[in-house]
Amino acid sequence: MIQKGMIMSADVFRKSIALLASAGLLLSLGACSTSTPSASDAPSSASSSETKRNQSVADDGSSDEKPSPSASANADADADLKVPEGSALDVLEQLPVKGRAPKTGYSRDQFGPAWSDVDHNGCDTRNDILNRDMSDKTYKANTHDCVVATGVLKDPYTGKRIDFTRGQDTSTAVQIDHVVALSNAWQTGAQQLSEATRTQFANDPYNLLAVYGPANQQKSDGDAATWLPANKSFRCEYVARQIGVKKKYELWVTQGEHDAMKNVLSSCPTQQVPTDGGVITPIEAQSPEPTATPEPAQTATPAPAPAQTQEQTYEPATESDANVYYKNCAAVRAAGKAPLHRGDPGYAPKLDRDGDGIACE
Repeated sequence: MIQKGMIMSADVFRKSIALLASAGLLLSLGACSTSTPSASDAPSSASSSETKRNQSVADDGSSDEKPSPSASANADADADLKVPEGSALDVLEQLPVKGRAPKTGYSRDQFGPAWSDVDHNGCDTRNDILNRDMSDKTYKANTHDCVVATGVLKDPYTGKRIDFTRGQDTSTAVQIDHVVALSNAWQTGAQQLSEATRTQFANDPYNLLAVYGPANQQKSDGDAATWLPANKSFRCEYVARQIGVKKKYELWVTQGEHDAMKNVLSSCPTQQVPTDGGVITPIEAQSPEPTATPEPAQTATPAPAPAQTQEQTYEPATESDANVYYKNCAAVRAAGKAPLHRGDPGYAPKLDRDGDGIACE
């Protein structure tokens, strides 16, 4: 009996040991499963981490759906426009030489509203350039020194001194010229630019100069092959700026334009591309003769002061001109009447978007 009892006690002991071992194994497996995520749990964990990153962007005030870095770079490509540096001859040789593209589809509207306030300084582009290029300025009251009332321009295109007075019949004595004309730009690559970049082009101070009005009208949309400033001392700088503008906006030149530019620069091979706005070369301006009041000027000299010349050449419309009407500037150009001046048959304020007295410039 004693021996049998001892055998039973041994069996109970072995079973107890087996139960304890099983319990220990289960505890060990449970600990492993809580500390190491399964393969199926990994994506959800990563997704949660990504959600937190996106949420931090949204909390920052920006869009939840941000474009990829490459998309952002492409979106900013048009804004990354830099003025080139170096000699004008070197930069000229970097410009593609192609034929002029058709003018189909061109209108002033393709370059945005005339004289937009693109720099958001509260002053339109025309007055920004007048303010930059003229001296001895006064301003219209209550415009925070924005609207130029009077001033003196040393005209780079003619070398003349222009006494500017803002007014219906006098403002046109000083006009703002696109050094590379808008239609020329349209036919040499600007068709491929975005609308925002074309608006920037039309209002870029780098491409704008305040000049004598009649000289600007004579130039019209000519390139270097068809028009150069009468002031020969300014031609090198003028052509160099055209080259800089075309390089900045990735435009091309025609063969005739290229050859004309190269011919001008042959007399000034060290001419650098201007790296900022305004006139670099000092202009020795010729004062109008005589220097007295405008009334003697009309009788003492065959060349009246600029503002007077403009006023004398504008003839008001007659009764028979009352029915002249142009729907838009395209119709004016088709009729060969561009630009129209205030008082010309068919002139209308809606065609004169910058209100300077000249429509369809």
